[in-house]
Amino acid sequence: MKLKELVGSLETVEVQGGMDKEIRGVTYDSRKALPGYLFVCIDGFTTDGHKYAQQAVDNGACALVVEKDVNIIGEDITLIKVRNSRKALALISANWFGNPSRSMTLVGVTGTKGKTTTTYMIHSILEKAGRTAGLIGTVANCIGREKIPARRTTPESYDLQEMFEKMKEMGADTVVMEVSSQGLKLDRVTGCNFDIGLFTNFSKDHIGGFEHPDMEDYFKSKLILFRMCKKGIVNVDAAYSNRVLDEAACEVLTFGIEKPADVRAENITTHSDSVEFDAVTPWFRERVKVSVPGFFSVYNALGAIAACGLMGVPFEAIRDGLLKVQVPGRAEVVPTPGKDYTVMIDYAHTPDSLENILSTVKGFARGRLISVFGCGGDRDRTKRPLMGEVSGRIADFTIITSDNPRTEEPMQIIRDIEEGIKKTDGRYTVIEDRTEAIRYAMENAECGDIIVLAGKGHETYQIFKDKTIHYDEREIVENILKELE
Repeated sequence: MKLKELVGSLETVEVQGGMDKEIRGVTYDSRKALPGYLFVCIDGFTTDGHKYAQQAVDNGACALVVEKDVNIIGEDITLIKVRNSRKALALISANWFGNPSRSMTLVGVTGTKGKTTTTYMIHSILEKAGRTAGLIGTVANCIGREKIPARRTTPESYDLQEMFEKMKEMGADTVVMEVSSQGLKLDRVTGCNFDIGLFTNFSKDHIGGFEHPDMEDYFKSKLILFRMCKKGIVNVDAAYSNRVLDEAACEVLTFGIEKPADVRAENITTHSDSVEFDAVTPWFRERVKVSVPGFFSVYNALGAIAACGLMGVPFEAIRDGLLKVQVPGRAEVVPTPGKDYTVMIDYAHTPDSLENILSTVKGFARGRLISVFGCGGDRDRTKRPLMGEVSGRIADFTIITSDNPRTEEPMQIIRDIEEGIKKTDGRYTVIEDRTEAIRYAMENAECGDIIVLAGKGHETYQIFKDKTIHYDEREIVENILKELE
């Protein structure tokens, strides 16, 4: 593709050099630059791509997109300066891969909680409807039957467009993806042709560090999706929903339980392993059963129903998809053969999500509810005592442990959590090592107890100051069971 065609949609500040070059590839990693490549310099959180511009040229790059001045030694190098190289990368990537999202139905789901579950529900429904659907998100990226582990909720724009192209080649007619606030703020989804945008909810999370400076920035990042999509779907019971409705630049369909909505749930019945309700929609009024327990699953299911209704999916596929959906790391029961207690894994890592899963389990536990959790390092510290207070108030016994401490000291994180649990009458202990905390819970579990391992969910790693290790709680539980035999 000619360079002038590739960058034609960019708002350039300055251009030095010829634009009639044939570009053989695009990269934002200087190590991957080859002869004839266009290298886009991204100023990231940990490093600045502008520092590696010369390396890219030395490797053969014939054109650079920059937002800062760079000094390059090389012959016939084209320099294109823009105000925002992240946005430029997104638009270039979409052009390079032929704008694949334009030829598929693209559904984006954003919100603090429920993104993963909602996308899995939509994907399950679409499969039951006989459609070929791709899935992109926190747990994994699915292309046909191929599953690729996810490194981040919303991939970098080049990787995302490449994924769209692969999905298109494999016959996908629809792609359902989680759209994170960072993905929106950092232009990873710029250039995507969203047919539907869905807002699940909004609460305190992702504040501080390398994320958002405050709640307003966090919310405004979410709002970007509703200025990009053709149709919006909004949970009217959620905080900030009125602002989404007021500021969305598209037609909006609403869903909810408490307030009047276009898609709503009535006659809700909860079970230990599922939830049922009457789905009242513009297309049908029928009873559905969702194989993910908890009152919060009703909201996720309503969002999925609304999205699939807009896509013209028949009720039978919606019913069957919700009944059969499985979401890794969300209220996931781990097999404990021969034991009379239950171990459940859940991704809950905010005060609201922890309260949701513990309250749900508490209502069906025959014995005690044992909560095992920690909080991630280099993240919002203010939620730590709140989570301690939630667990102390609901669980019969809490084991405070480590999650992904990152660069922080694990015991300092634990002390922050303790500030909250000490405000309750809840019994608790502290075991810093997460494996030892799980072992303690299992060794002391009694008949009918439910152990909730919260925070890791689908994750198969643990991040420390100087290393990242493989850490799958399913394997941990299995190994401890063998040791206890």
